[in-house]
Amino acid sequence: MANWNDPQPTRRDSRTGFGAYSGLGGAAAGQAATVDPGLRSYMLSIYNYMASGVLLTGVVAMLFAQSGMAAQVFVNGGALSWLIILSPLAFVMVMSFGLNRLSTTALQATYWAYCAVMGLSMSTIFLVYTGTSIAATFFATAGAFAGLSLYGYTTKRDLSGMGTFLIMGLVGIIIASIINMFLHSSGLAWGISFLGVLIFAGLTVYDTQKLREMYYHVAGSDFMGKMVVMGALSLYLDFINLFMFLLRFMGDRR
Repeated sequence: MANWNDPQPTRRDSRTGFGAYSGLGGAAAGQAATVDPGLRSYMLSIYNYMASGVLLTGVVAMLFAQSGMAAQVFVNGGALSWLIILSPLAFVMVMSFGLNRLSTTALQATYWAYCAVMGLSMSTIFLVYTGTSIAATFFATAGAFAGLSLYGYTTKRDLSGMGTFLIMGLVGIIIASIINMFLHSSGLAWGISFLGVLIFAGLTVYDTQKLREMYYHVAGSDFMGKMVVMGALSLYLDFINLFMFLLRFMGDRR
């Protein structure tokens, strides 16, 4: 994954190329988080980017579905539907692998483009679930995410040990999802959804603490602007995946 230009040893996060820094323990960072205005400003910037990205995705998804174009593209299938579905992955790879080569402005533009394309891809939920259940799931996800991220930001416990198990769990549900594309097992699908909620709840806590600790390695550097964007991407992915897995439990089908 991308090189973060930091001489200290890191443990990589395979989703976005983040390194989990070991220079600060959870307790020390937790104490510093309560007194450092620079850290609060940095985290607020990440949350603002993340929330704006989620809003952009939701607006694009709703408008694309209401226009009737989503039904035409995804119901009929074809190359265009696959292009829309796979495009978000391409944007994430560009941001992760091109992190050091892209300017901060280019990285920001790529992030907004990614969120818009995700909206096109997620427009299918409006074809499957009722608008009321989508809204209810969104607000439930927002409440859960806020609580989980607040815990990750304020806790004095070192959560770095969670990372390996969470990533292993994430790989596991990806493999299980691919297998279930052929098995079409409703029981396995429910199990994947349940584990998905737990894993992304844990990743929200873990990623928030990781971003808090990274601040002390990038504060005052030219890399800080990029870190804000990549941090927003990490939390955005946690939120969107948590929402999608919860929707399978809370969503009312049309």
